[in-house]
Amino acid sequence: MGAAHDLLAARCPSWAVLNLIGARWVPTVLTALDPGPMRFTELKKVVDGVTAKALTETLRTLEHDGIVDRIETPSAVPPRVDYALTPLGRSLLEVLTPVRDWAERHVGDIAEARRRHSARHGAPASVSGSPAR
Repeated sequence: MGAAHDLLAARCPSWAVLNLIGARWVPTVLTALDPGPMRFTELKKVVDGVTAKALTETLRTLEHDGIVDRIETPSAVPPRVDYALTPLGRSLLEVLTPVRDWAERHVGDIAEARRRHSARHGAPASVSGSPAR
């Protein structure tokens, strides 16, 4: 275990990790890799809505941060590249799973809260990931 950090401090290094966890495609990609290694094209099919560019950037970041391994098999014809969770990635998925479960249980509650807020403040409600602007 590392040293304790103060998340409320402006320059706390924990912020970089929390930004990674909260990145748009990270929880979905980690969930997709849970069953085992996958090729890029398989991941793109499983992670609905992700662009090739966004998936590439997400995988590069996760590899850089030690969350995902990029496994090259140059002897395969054609050469093969798979992505797999590292032990660190598996430990992250363990804590993200309850957050995902909470989100799935409360989608309706959040949508209703947004509708109520919009009705009070005259702004259009959004049913997708972020408030309407």
